[in-house]
Amino acid sequence: MLTASETPILTAIVLVFFGILAWGFYRARPFGKLGILAWLQSVVLMTPWLLFFGLFAAGIYINIVGVLFLLVGSTVLYIFLGRKLRAAGQDAILKQRATERLAATLATETLQNAAVNAELKLEDPPIPEEELNAIKGIFGLDTFFAIEAIAYQQGAIFKGNLRGEPEEVHNRLTISLQERLGDKYRLFLVENQEGKPVIIVLPSSNDPRPLTVSQKIFAGILFLATIATCLEASGLLLRFDLFENPSRFAETLPIGGGILAILLIHEIGHWLIARRHQIRLSLPFFLPAVQIGSFGAITRFESLLPNRKILFDIAIAGPAAGGITSLVTLIIGLLLSHQGSLFQLPSEFFQGSILVGSLARIILGSALQSSVVDIHPLVVIGWLGLVITAINLMPAGVLDGGRIVQGIYGRKTAARVTIATLIVLGIASLANPLAMYWAIVILFLQRDLERPSLNEITEPDDARAALGLLALFLMIATLLPLTPALAGRLGIGG
Repeated sequence: MLTASETPILTAIVLVFFGILAWGFYRARPFGKLGILAWLQSVVLMTPWLLFFGLFAAGIYINIVGVLFLLVGSTVLYIFLGRKLRAAGQDAILKQRATERLAATLATETLQNAAVNAELKLEDPPIPEEELNAIKGIFGLDTFFAIEAIAYQQGAIFKGNLRGEPEEVHNRLTISLQERLGDKYRLFLVENQEGKPVIIVLPSSNDPRPLTVSQKIFAGILFLATIATCLEASGLLLRFDLFENPSRFAETLPIGGGILAILLIHEIGHWLIARRHQIRLSLPFFLPAVQIGSFGAITRFESLLPNRKILFDIAIAGPAAGGITSLVTLIIGLLLSHQGSLFQLPSEFFQGSILVGSLARIILGSALQSSVVDIHPLVVIGWLGLVITAINLMPAGVLDGGRIVQGIYGRKTAARVTIATLIVLGIASLANPLAMYWAIVILFLQRDLERPSLNEITEPDDARAALGLLALFLMIATLLPLTPALAGRLGIGG
């Protein structure tokens, strides 16, 4: 039976998880069959983990074979639903195109009459008249029917009616703009405050700039500091202070090097996907931390992003690479752990993470009931790697998690989630000072969202949305601790 102290916590966890699913269903309903199928895909992707942790909390332990069976089963069902979704999508596209043709035919006369009386003018135009006329010429009845132009920064905002699929319209308008004015201007398709599509044209001089020499030097200094803190964290785990005992430098290399390797794998994941999409990334600004080696890195985009799908792909690539590496390292370390392993940790350490504690309970079994547990060094490396990955997955600002939320749900939702994350961190800091550190970092360095993509309207597909939800779910499972009472009932702790 659950104790009185742990019941509210478990209830809150269950409410959060089912709240996420209910929110997804609410968003999916307006899209009919397509939306429901997409929602079911996300449910299928999260169900093995919900079932795993739910049974674990009830004292029922699933071995590794059972976990693999759940994952394989969910993957098969996910693929099946994906095929159904694609088939339904093709039918929906055909119906939508037929409806659009009919609507376009009925509306053409009205739009043509309006075009006779409409004249796009800018007061105090920041764009030369000749170039403004060239920009106006890219619009048409079959793409974007512009009815109003407003001066904005060094460019202009064009209000009007979107006359086709956002991605196709944006591509056509961008090509037409380049044919007329070369690479001098950038065309953004975004939503205004009323949620209506607008076109923003800005000069390419506003594009992101590469790092300056001083910024590159600063990034290099932070990287060297991160190497030092990774080695120092390794020394503290080995029960000595490297800064006070520099002669023991060689002892810190295996664990410190392992932590640093996971950090680099994380950044390589970002870089590979960015290169695939021809997006330039800045050097990473690592955040050194003595406690765990590093809190990850901040990386800037030095190119404009074509759409939110690419933002999502680049953002999730790093946590996927670093997280999978860390998880595999943790599991291998647990399998290699035995009596007499290098590290001896109090069993209470495994109460610090639902994910790590549950995996350790499954693999190590009754060994976690001892007051001290002997573990392989790979467990420590994998564990710290998971924590670093989870911290970067927090949905705030330009952290990977914030970019993932912005990629899936857009800037408005991402801004609200950032505020919610700051509030949660503020509350959590009452029990854990580390949460206050991250609240301060986000408040001063990460509170601003990533700049809009060129096409901000087209949403990522549902497979990406499901992967994003899974990543955020695993972030919570990594950072959320077990209560002492529940851990004791599950046999974690002496």
